[in-house]
Amino acid sequence: MTASSALSPAISIRDLVKRYAPVGKAEAKLALKGVSFDVPQGEIFGLLGPNGAGKSTLINIMAGLVRKTSGSVDIWGHDIDHDQRNAKRAIGIVPQEIVFDPFFTPIEVLENQAGFYGIAKHLRRSEDLLRAVHLADKRDAYARSLSGGMKRRLLIAKALVHQPPVLVLDEPTAGVDVELRRQLWELVTEMNREGVTIVLTTHYLEEAEELCDRIAIINHGELIANKPTSELIGMAREKVLMLTLDQPVAQLPEHPGFIKCRTVGDTGLEITYDKDRANAGEVLSALQAQGLSVVDVTTREADLEDVFVSLTA
Repeated sequence: MTASSALSPAISIRDLVKRYAPVGKAEAKLALKGVSFDVPQGEIFGLLGPNGAGKSTLINIMAGLVRKTSGSVDIWGHDIDHDQRNAKRAIGIVPQEIVFDPFFTPIEVLENQAGFYGIAKHLRRSEDLLRAVHLADKRDAYARSLSGGMKRRLLIAKALVHQPPVLVLDEPTAGVDVELRRQLWELVTEMNREGVTIVLTTHYLEEAEELCDRIAIINHGELIANKPTSELIGMAREKVLMLTLDQPVAQLPEHPGFIKCRTVGDTGLEITYDKDRANAGEVLSALQAQGLSVVDVTTREADLEDVFVSLTA
């Protein structure tokens, strides 16, 4: 799935700045503060950040909906300022909002979109796209009658009408139930296997951890991380032990490597420790030194959520 390092990046962003002018009494807002990163070809690239971090501004700049203040953005080798037409043809955007006429049918939605891109009728792939997103049986149903998950899939098909090599999915599973979320994950990975570079924004961190080859994190308009997913998760230095003791805890155990220690119920104990300053054996020894006997123990490794909270806190 990972692209060769010899390939040019699918998206190249350099020193991107966006400053919004003051409105009324509100001060000018610096939404992006010199952001730079590359999206490698052929990858699923996660773009994460808290609300208001600047992700939507960045996506809207790539889509041509917001004008940047300075910096450069290349999409598939096309500068969005100097080669705007080809840059737009190289990218498909799936927005958070459901945006199509509810009185059109799915086939009409795709045919109209193909017309906007000037695609000749004999070259259109509307029927193939409906099959790809499992909506062929809803071909002639009004869009307003589709479920939330079906509408999300129709938006993906709409973004693929002009066969862009890059697809941006902005919160594609927001408000979707667990089963439909899984279906969308399968659709995304299938598109990626077929060669489409995916940029994914999501607030479901387990989604990013499962799907993404590489993850960038933006906070307060600045890029604070950009690493392969496994390396990013490896940055977490915390580990958690969940222990069941043979009797209630009268006094919480102490150790220089403990980050947090709390009781759970009558005989449970949860200890979070720094892997650089302690190990599981030392934790258990500290308990034994205080006369505590362990009946059962389980461990939990750090995940993407732990890293995300640590970096954006």
